[in-house]
Amino acid sequence: MPDLGWVQLPFAGIEPYAALLDDDRVWTCGKGVYAEPVAEMALALALAGMRHVAGYARTTGWSGPHGVNLLGANVTILGGGGITASLLRLLAPFDCRITVVRNRVEEMVGADEVLGADRYVDALPDADVVFLALPLTPETEGMISRSELEQMKRTAWIVNVARGRHIVTDDLVWALEHGVIGGAVLDVTDPEPLPDDHPLWSMPNCIVTPHVGNTPEMGVPLLSERITTNVRRFAAGEPLVGHVDVQRGY
Repeated sequence: MPDLGWVQLPFAGIEPYAALLDDDRVWTCGKGVYAEPVAEMALALALAGMRHVAGYARTTGWSGPHGVNLLGANVTILGGGGITASLLRLLAPFDCRITVVRNRVEEMVGADEVLGADRYVDALPDADVVFLALPLTPETEGMISRSELEQMKRTAWIVNVARGRHIVTDDLVWALEHGVIGGAVLDVTDPEPLPDDHPLWSMPNCIVTPHVGNTPEMGVPLLSERITTNVRRFAAGEPLVGHVDVQRGY
């Protein structure tokens, strides 16, 4: 269909369609559509990990106290899009000190510091929890490996609600086995789905959920609203929402 002027993609992450992108038409995606439910999930997972909820749930008897506070914690968020904006709002009552790492350095409401993407490693050593909420691109694939994990606190948690391939899985397994970090909470994995016999399932300091940052029940109404909005804007000749930067790949 060479005469198409605009293509609306259904997901926030566009990597399944990356090979199709061109400059001959306008591309929009679901960026920002699912921000609220995914941010809610990220907060829930962080609390579950840091407060040892999964560990308590796995025991069959009364156990001792475990866990660290999110309240007053140092938080690092990798990514500066809609999920991060929503997460910053949700974190406000916890009085955290929050560093956001993003491509374009500009102020974000609720963030104490914003760093450029080339400085993401600088934001890891002091963090009590690191959230991954950024697009998957060649630059961000494998960005959390053994080297980065070794620079984190031994009590720090990592929460990934972005894409599994941001983290080198074998390096994460090693870090969890050796207590290099406090734990990991993963709504996305590499590979995905995670095989039933994968060691991450049975690790006491790891929680895995099956990519349910938003469910169909949550996502369909949100995507429907985005499509409706963009159809109206397209008909009126107005700028569309969720524009894809073909060169950046998101």
